[in-house]
Amino acid sequence: MRSVTGITILLTLNIMGDTKTTQLNAMESTEEELVHLPCNHSTISGNEYIYEYIYWYQQIPHQSLEYVIHGLKNIVTNGMTSLTITTDRKSSTLILPQVTPRDTAVHYCIVRGTLGQRGLHLCNISLVGKGSSSRHPKRPLHKNEQKPKRRRRKVNKKKKKEKE
Repeated sequence: MRSVTGITILLTLNIMGDTKTTQLNAMESTEEELVHLPCNHSTISGNEYIYEYIYWYQQIPHQSLEYVIHGLKNIVTNGMTSLTITTDRKSSTLILPQVTPRDTAVHYCIVRGTLGQRGLHLCNISLVGKGSSSRHPKRPLHKNEQKPKRRRRKVNKKKKKEKE
């Protein structure tokens, strides 16, 4: 029997520059469902030759920022994750297939071009409820998901006996 974990996706807006956005306040999903994280960037240029790229990063709790994917137009795929950019480039969607508790992170959508960063938008994914935290077998581990090696402390038995 598979237990289901509810995943809440909180979208927090932080505007930098002149980028205007419209974001959802929250959405919910269960483990192994497909999640769409929207990012609206209405002031981006519709001209693909200006090279304003849309970047997505994530920050797993207590870890550093990690690149996820970026694109200029159409659909871009990076492993299991994909980015869909509308034809007019005014919005994009990060698609996370088969989410698990390991997808708990703050997701950042950044519009950046040759003139530097224009806008920053945050999407916070956090867990709700109880359930299995096992990774879906088809989804690769993030580079920061490796289990830390346990260091065992060696105790010198002679010193321990002397202290007693």
